[in-house]
Amino acid sequence: MSGAQNTEEPEAAVPGGTSATRRAGSGVGRVLVAVYAVLAIAATGRSVFQIIDRFSEAPVAFLLSALAGVIYIVATIALAARLRTLALITISIELVGVLVVGTLSLVAPALLGLDSLDPFGRESTVWSVYGAGYLLVPLALPVLGLLYLRSRAGRTGRPTKV
Repeated sequence: MSGAQNTEEPEAAVPGGTSATRRAGSGVGRVLVAVYAVLAIAATGRSVFQIIDRFSEAPVAFLLSALAGVIYIVATIALAARLRTLALITISIELVGVLVVGTLSLVAPALLGLDSLDPFGRESTVWSVYGAGYLLVPLALPVLGLLYLRSRAGRTGRPTKV
C-alpha cells in the first residue's frame, strides 16, 4: 500500500468537545430511529391505502392510522436530528394514542368504526388492540423511546439533544 494516503478527514469537533462520531448517535439511538422509520413507512402506507381504497368503511380508524403515521414520521425525524423536545412531545402523544386507541378498540370498537377485534382485520389501525397487528411494537416503542430520551438527558448537567 505504498503511496496510499489517508484521505479521511479528521473528525469534526462539535461544541462541547465531542466528536462527529458521537454526534451521529449511539447504536441504541440508531436502532430506535430505524425502527421508528420502518413503523412510519408501514403506518403511513397502510393508512394511505385504507383511505384511498375503503375510507367509507371506517373513516375514524383510517384517519387515526394516518395520524399515527404522521406522528411516527415526526418522531423519526426528531430522533434522527436530535431534537429532544420535539421527540419528547411526539413520543408522548404516540404513547397516549396507542393507549387510548388500544383501549377503545377493546371496550368500544364501534366508536372507531371497527366491526371486530381482529388486529389484522381490514378495518384495524396501527394502534388497534395496542398494536397487536404489529407485534405490539407500537406499544413498546414509545416506552423505549421515552426511556432513551431520559437516559440521554441525564448524561450531562444541562439538557441535551437526543
